[in-house]
Amino acid sequence: MARYKPYNLKQDKLIPLSYADQIVPGSFEYALGEIVEEHLDLAAFERRYRNDQTGRLAYDPKALLKIVLYGYSKVAQ
Repeated sequence: MARYKPYNLKQDKLIPLSYADQIVPGSFEYALGEIVEEHLDLAAFERRYRNDQTGRLAYDPKALLKIVLYGYSKVAQ
């Protein structure tokens, strides 16, 4: 099983701010997060990670995919 860095949208950073609370339901960002978290099978990424016993924790592919897709959506506008 691949090991990932902790990934939690409800965590607070430097200021009392929850990233999940900043995403408005019904927006593109909300839909993108819902699709990636609940509807995509990312097992292909899971098989490629080889850090089960050793190696540094990896970034969660869900977080990276959301960033890339959001970036592409802004370039297309």
